[in-house]
Amino acid sequence: MSRLLIANAQVLQVSPTGSNVTILEEQDVLVNGQRIEAVHPTAAVDPSHFDTVIDAHGMLVAPGLINCHAHVPMVLWRGLAEDASIDRWFNDLMWPLENNLQPEDVYWGMLLGLIEQIESGVTSVADHYFHMAHAARAVEQIGARALLGYAMFGSQGLNMIEETASFAQDFQGAAHGRIRTIMAPHAPYTCNDDFLRATAQIAQKLGVGIHIHVSETPQQTIASYRKRGITPLQVLQQTGVLDVPTILAHVCGATPADIRLLEQYDTGIAHAAKTYLKLGETTAPVIEFRAAGIPVGLASDGVVSNSTLNLWETLRLMALTQKARTGMGETLPIAETLAIATHGSAKVYGQPNELGAVTPGYLADLVLIDLSGTHHQPLYNVGASLVYNLQSTDVRTVIIDGQVVMRDRQLLTINKAEVIAQVRSRMDRLSYLDPAKRIQTYDN
Repeated sequence: MSRLLIANAQVLQVSPTGSNVTILEEQDVLVNGQRIEAVHPTAAVDPSHFDTVIDAHGMLVAPGLINCHAHVPMVLWRGLAEDASIDRWFNDLMWPLENNLQPEDVYWGMLLGLIEQIESGVTSVADHYFHMAHAARAVEQIGARALLGYAMFGSQGLNMIEETASFAQDFQGAAHGRIRTIMAPHAPYTCNDDFLRATAQIAQKLGVGIHIHVSETPQQTIASYRKRGITPLQVLQQTGVLDVPTILAHVCGATPADIRLLEQYDTGIAHAAKTYLKLGETTAPVIEFRAAGIPVGLASDGVVSNSTLNLWETLRLMALTQKARTGMGETLPIAETLAIATHGSAKVYGQPNELGAVTPGYLADLVLIDLSGTHHQPLYNVGASLVYNLQSTDVRTVIIDGQVVMRDRQLLTINKAEVIAQVRSRMDRLSYLDPAKRIQTYDN
């Protein structure tokens, strides 16, 4: 196993409860193979004992960010569904555009999105999309970490569950353990009860979780209650979805009773603040989720509803929108916000004891951040700068699974120019829009 020394750095330490943030000065971070071996004061080890030494003077070492809900290959349509309501966004724009998708497009779109994530310090992603074997190939090649779910609609029939289960089984533990898998039905409004029930049974059989959109808006919750007398989250309970570890995307329409229900299950909320703002929708009750002990993690959602995969932007928007929602500036203080970005996201992602902290024994998914920029000066409060000031270009070096994948802003595992050229060559075909030809219809 290779050994890596990150020398003479500052190290970010965030308490899991969000009670405090500490910056350790003049530290060495020792990495042995995939994992952090030690964190201790600088100059306590001989650099000659390491295969790679990074001088991190003036840099902050932090855990890589975890994107708990994304559709990464949707970068292929960035900018093509702007200024739209959620109904029009689905029916007139996104789902007709996705009718153009071919399997090989997913590979190149996934690579482009993974590059964007790595360049902004995102080292792991829970991705929910189509043709996921091609996405897995991209993850393995670039050196990222991913939890992959093959998205499916109930209209595709029960055979689709078997197909996506085969993917989950075949790719579990791929890329030397960097890839894990999960079942990924789209939502209760696109998957009937029998479909959800069968998915839950397969997930239990395979020993994997479920990643699903639910109660994305209050209107979805109201519509479900009017039609069925139960909320979308109660649908998931009744069909057995919540009986396995579940990533719940958005949940902006959760009722107080829904929150009490979720307290009983192993679930986590993937929160994508920028998407809610762009679509003109209500944000999720993050404060109430956390008060109930329900883990919350950061999410980008797809680029077509977010514009970027930059989780630092999502982080600050989450804090700001929760302050605005409660009318109190004290809401989501800095330490708690960073706890969501680190420990909370790792819990939602399903690796709470391996990711989200610069701690011995944890996987070495680390980022080196330059806080010398004008926008950080004078630097009185590092935590505040991370939440409110940081730009994605401040991330200088990225390490995933103990391997340096970007150093001094240079990608080491992939040819970025080739990826961009491949995506551009597909633009005319992918951007063709025929609203009559859509992969699904949105009707909540």
